[in-house]
Amino acid sequence: MRTLLRVLVTTACLLLGGAAVTDAGQAAPKPPANDDCLACHADPTAARANGTLVAVAVPAFETSKHGPMACVDCHADLAALTEFPHADTLKKVNCASCHDAVGATYHDSIHARAREKSGLNVAPACADCHGRHDIRGKLDPKSRVTHAQIPTTCGTCHEGIKRRYDTSAHAAALKKGNPGAPVCADCHTAHAIQRADTERSRLNATAECGSCHASVVESFTRTFHGKVTQLGSGRAAACADCHGAHDILPASNAASMVSPKNLQTTCGKCHQGVNARFVQYDPHPNPRDYTRSAALWWANRFYWALIPGCFGFFGLHSLLWFWRSRRDARAREDAR
Repeated sequence: MRTLLRVLVTTACLLLGGAAVTDAGQAAPKPPANDDCLACHADPTAARANGTLVAVAVPAFETSKHGPMACVDCHADLAALTEFPHADTLKKVNCASCHDAVGATYHDSIHARAREKSGLNVAPACADCHGRHDIRGKLDPKSRVTHAQIPTTCGTCHEGIKRRYDTSAHAAALKKGNPGAPVCADCHTAHAIQRADTERSRLNATAECGSCHASVVESFTRTFHGKVTQLGSGRAAACADCHGAHDILPASNAASMVSPKNLQTTCGKCHQGVNARFVQYDPHPNPRDYTRSAALWWANRFYWALIPGCFGFFGLHSLLWFWRSRRDARAREDAR
């Protein structure tokens, strides 16, 4: 009879949208609805005891990626809340409970190591880049992580680098609306970002530059610098050593590291005592481009004729010699 009563009560609760029933026969508390939370947090002046604002902009939340979700889906420790107001300090939201793959990638990044291993709470977590209650997809123009907004988002922490980036050719292309203009995440990645001052990062930078500047990087690999870099040595100059990192400018700009008037200074960082003749070296030779270097173009054509000609001549000579030796051997056998 008691079991039947519990079944009837449970069914009634489900049909009426009420709370579930626990094994002890007690009704489990119904999780707070969004309206319950917004009764306080919709107030623009809502704040903790220490004055920290905890207001939620309702229109922004409702139109965000998380708009269809319940508050307690993220703030899981409030799911069993029965009394208001709740405690000031809540458990940190665990974004990885839904975004597990991204969370695993982030936890291996320099940002996560700074927070979790070094205790630097100023290092960015998910909400610092994506927002809290107004999270939008990366294709949304209003999103903090849409392509055009990434420099501004990263610049909230990296102010000095943002100022340098703003003077670069990349930033100029971005301001003109070029969708292919590189931003922070294109070179450093988003969630798996690592330190940029390691030898491994310097070596990887060439491949990153090549994702946009394929022909330039291909010509770089023909040089001594490129060959040594491909062998895994970080001692030779890579792209950023000559062109800069965040403040890259075209050679036609007088402030560029590769401007003709600055080349002796740039090359002199590695090669002491360089002179004007030294910097005439072409760091991006292209033997197929006559306009870049007629001498290299002709030398390339000469070797394309010389090498096949040499191998062809000696190959034919070897075949004829083999044919003659076989003929002479047969002649000697017939003479016996």
